[in-house]
Amino acid sequence: MKCRKTIASAFLIASSMLCGIDAKAQDVHFTQFNATPMIVNPAFTGAFQGEYRVSAIYRDQWRSALGSAAFKTYALSFDMPVIRDISIDDYLAVGGQIYNDRAGDGNLNNFSALASVAYHKFFGESGKAALTVGLQGGYASKNIDLSRLYFAGDFREGRFYQGTDPNYTNLNNKVDNWLINAGLAFSHAPSEKFSYVIGAGANNLTQPMESMMKRAETRDVGLGIRYTAQVGAIIGVGERMSLRPAFLFQTQSAAQEIIGGMELHYKLGDDYTVPTAPAIFLGGWYRHLDAAMITAGLEFNGFRIGAGYDFNTSGLRQSTNGYGGFELMVRYTAPSPIDFARKLLYPCARF
Repeated sequence: MKCRKTIASAFLIASSMLCGIDAKAQDVHFTQFNATPMIVNPAFTGAFQGEYRVSAIYRDQWRSALGSAAFKTYALSFDMPVIRDISIDDYLAVGGQIYNDRAGDGNLNNFSALASVAYHKFFGESGKAALTVGLQGGYASKNIDLSRLYFAGDFREGRFYQGTDPNYTNLNNKVDNWLINAGLAFSHAPSEKFSYVIGAGANNLTQPMESMMKRAETRDVGLGIRYTAQVGAIIGVGERMSLRPAFLFQTQSAAQEIIGGMELHYKLGDDYTVPTAPAIFLGGWYRHLDAAMITAGLEFNGFRIGAGYDFNTSGLRQSTNGYGGFELMVRYTAPSPIDFARKLLYPCARF
């Protein structure tokens, strides 16, 4: 049973890389990608209307196939404007985030702590357009529990001698590195009923070495640059309802991820014009050649609480019985008094 679970873990990890023999390490991702804006693009640091923003998200994936060895990922972030009215409405924002991912019987752990800074430049007399440039950097590490790994050389003459295979001597249990990410974003609100954002980013610009092997070839172990492109919009339908489509494209080494879908957002109560008005939302999404996804939740008093679930549609569905990942997120945006006095909105806070 243990061997079968280990084989399943290895198969799922290898398949998720989508890179064949030349597989390289990939970054974490979330179905509710608008809950982790700084992971998507550093330019989304401070891209909201309010005093500060705090968010947390947890993901549990492939538990139906891996049991306790399932992929478990969480992320925490905080961002806020720090210098306002640099030039008319321009402002500088800073933020920080941590994320951690643990997977497999060997407890492969991926941790990073990153700091972000973004400059928001507004255009037009009404300030309904903004161009943002963001920069991010920090520390990352990967480690694995070698005592939980088994190699063919450990089995000799019908007996098990853990740690005797030569592969153990060629493995480190931890690797550290530094990361630098950058991004651009353009937001525009042509009318009260329509706003959109377009973004692009490049992550892992330093392409750090992160192999667990002591004697590894450079071409096989560098962390590939992750290029991203994002498009999101808010389309008002009546006074209470809005449609919020979004598209995310990511490519890293030989792997690609394409997510598209839309959220239906409906405001409740009598005072539905204020930014903190209570609301409910329901979304449907599709990750190309991988999963169909649903998200749902509510907003109230600056809080946004949501849940998401993946239904696997790839070749792994036979091992996972069609089940994928479950997510739970919570975000709080502290409202600004200006929001209520002037009913101002950031050109598009879709991410």
